[in-house]
Amino acid sequence: MTAIKHALQRDIFTPNDERLLSIVNVCKAGKKKKNCFLCATVTTERPVQVKVVKVKKSDKGDFYKRQMAWELRDLAEVDAKDANKENPEFDLHFEKVYRWVASSTAEKNSFISCIWKLNQRYLRKKVEFVNVSPQLLEESVPSGESQSVAGGDEDALDDYQELNTREEQDIENMMQVCEYAISNAEAFAEKLSRELQVLDGANIQSIMASEKQVNILMQLLDEALAEVDTIEGKLLGYEEMLQSVKEQMDQISQSNHLIQISNTNNSKLLDEIQFLVNYLDLSKGHIRALQEGDLSSPKGIEACTNAAEALLQCMNVALRPGHDKLSAVKQQQQLFTELRDVFARRLTNHLNNVFVHQGHDQSSTLAQHVAELTLPKHSPLHRDLLRYAKLMEWLKSTQREKYEGLSRTYVDYMTRLYEREIKDFFEIAKIKMAGTTKEGKGKFGLHGSSGKLTGSTSSLNKLSVNSSNSRRSQSSSLLDMGNMSASDLDVADRTKFDKVGLGVLGRTAGSLKSVLDVVRQMMNKIFHSIETELNSLIALGDKIDSFNSLYMLVKMSHHVWTAETVDPASFLSTTLGNVLVTVKRNFDKCISGQIRQMEEVKISKKSKVGILPFVTGFEEFAELAETIFRNAERRGDLDKAYAKLIQAVFQNVEKVASESQKTPRDVVMMENFHHIFSTLSRMKISCLEAERKEAKHKYLDHLQSYVINSLGQPLEKLNHFFEGVEARVAQGVREEEVSYQLAFSKQELRKVIREYPGKEVKKGLDNLYKKVDKHLCEEESLLQVVWHSMQDEFIRQYKHFEGLINRCYPGSGITMDFTIQDMLEYFSSIAQSH
Repeated sequence: MTAIKHALQRDIFTPNDERLLSIVNVCKAGKKKKNCFLCATVTTERPVQVKVVKVKKSDKGDFYKRQMAWELRDLAEVDAKDANKENPEFDLHFEKVYRWVASSTAEKNSFISCIWKLNQRYLRKKVEFVNVSPQLLEESVPSGESQSVAGGDEDALDDYQELNTREEQDIENMMQVCEYAISNAEAFAEKLSRELQVLDGANIQSIMASEKQVNILMQLLDEALAEVDTIEGKLLGYEEMLQSVKEQMDQISQSNHLIQISNTNNSKLLDEIQFLVNYLDLSKGHIRALQEGDLSSPKGIEACTNAAEALLQCMNVALRPGHDKLSAVKQQQQLFTELRDVFARRLTNHLNNVFVHQGHDQSSTLAQHVAELTLPKHSPLHRDLLRYAKLMEWLKSTQREKYEGLSRTYVDYMTRLYEREIKDFFEIAKIKMAGTTKEGKGKFGLHGSSGKLTGSTSSLNKLSVNSSNSRRSQSSSLLDMGNMSASDLDVADRTKFDKVGLGVLGRTAGSLKSVLDVVRQMMNKIFHSIETELNSLIALGDKIDSFNSLYMLVKMSHHVWTAETVDPASFLSTTLGNVLVTVKRNFDKCISGQIRQMEEVKISKKSKVGILPFVTGFEEFAELAETIFRNAERRGDLDKAYAKLIQAVFQNVEKVASESQKTPRDVVMMENFHHIFSTLSRMKISCLEAERKEAKHKYLDHLQSYVINSLGQPLEKLNHFFEGVEARVAQGVREEEVSYQLAFSKQELRKVIREYPGKEVKKGLDNLYKKVDKHLCEEESLLQVVWHSMQDEFIRQYKHFEGLINRCYPGSGITMDFTIQDMLEYFSSIAQSH
């Protein structure tokens, strides 16, 4: 095995820079025994790569070839099959399981032990060793053959070094001199031993010859030691002199340190003085402005504002530790406190007088704006108050109590001013609304808050047009007032009293939100009467005419949408949103009122019904609503109202038709659903498309029903005769044999036909025309439609009779006394005569 190992190392692994550490002769388990070798190798170059190589003897010669190699890091498990008994079988788990049978158990154990050591030394990989004796997994391996194969190789992994070219050449030369070295190793070893003894003797003689030189070297060392002692004495002298210099330098260094400390202290003292002078000094001009500055002129306000800001900066300076104990600092702080109190008192008194004066302002009364119906503008007052914005911010940060007192004063007097103006404004608006309505009543009659759909169509149309114009003007005036008041509120509030001043609005999101919340609270107090007055005006408009709610819903929705676009949480958005809820409630009440009136409608028992008033009323409502809601934001509310109204119209038309005594039910249904269908087709209301189709279907159904019921059986006896013929055919009698039946013979047929000459038929149709004319109303103009439908039905019956005669009485020559052309002339002449 040793010879094979050396041969494999030389022929296969050395050319690939690899060293063979362990080898085992194996064959595959369960197959024909084709022997091969498994070799554990490492590379000679770093990083070291550890492999398991399968080597097989070539079939063509006696040399070996490398067949397959696996990286040791890919090995997952080693299974020795039995840890207690000798068993040459073992498995290696790479990408798949390879099963081997070793030539001997000792070779297998040696190979597995080498694999374990290589794994521990190079890979640190926890390969699972199964059924392996614990003795094999130890650092030391017993001597013997396994020691020569694998045990010693672990230490040789690092100590082994290949021969270089020169060493190989020397060995070859030596072996050429001793040709018998290979055949007689003992003689070669003895020759080498004798040469080694000769070399040792030569070395000893060389050492003895150098004793004289050693004595000379010792003498030189003694002289060097003497020189060292001399130099050491000189160094001690130098050290004493340096010690004196060191002490002097220490004194100088200490003096410099004290000077440096003094300079540092002076510099710091100067910085402190400059800090106090820079941040705690208020100019005489600022002091004079705070004590005596004019708070009524623009220049004086500007000077006071600058002085107040400078004072606030001085008072808010963060003093350093110990400053508050200086008497000068205490005096300056006392001065700042006195100036703050004096100026805060002066500012509070002045602004209090300004607010009182503005609260009693009568320079712009509502009487001057009656023609255009707008609130008086207070722009000059707002502009004057803008100058005090920064001073109010200063007052809030320095004197909170005075600031809140001014807030209450401002709210109190502004509330009185705006409440008076808003009340006067809405009183005039109500007077105008009531006056316009009275004019409408005198000209067209009362429309009423209930919105009752009664009276003639022309009268309702005129009333609708007049009411629409009046309400449109009133709603526009109302919302113009809303815009004016909102603008006034916004300017008045922001310019007069922003609660924290305009200067802080842009600092942080939190401060902005706080400002807006405070502003809204103030506006709620000052303008609390707006919502009440708006609701009062809306209630008046709804009382005068419930259709006013349509205009108000559209206009108010638009203004709410506009306000929410700017700021959804603003005072105007909130106020108009609350009012919009009231308007929407009135709109819903208006729709409910219309439905209730439909349910309560009563018809006359003595006159024909015609087009019901709530049907024409729905048409007028739809025309008015489409005009108002064109491009409106609340179109969805109208669509929902349409759905409720049209459903009520359908239900109550059927109800009235069922209760009608003078007019047939089919006529009431036909005429009213025809009118509904025409209205919806003309107006093209998308959300009522399904109802439009339903109305058309009901109209056509009841038209057909009325035609059939009114026409009945104009040739009654002839009808009964042919009904009997059809009954016989249904019982199984052949059509051509019906004439053999006694009751249905040709003679009986001729007798029946003679009873219906053309003159009698025309007379019956004329009576039918008069009857239909009495049933139908003039407004819908359906007489000719109904008459034409009756003509078609009569002709259908005639053709049916003719077909039965041709099939049941073939070749008899029996015909009616009048033709289809005669019938067309009868119907045409009757229609023209009436």
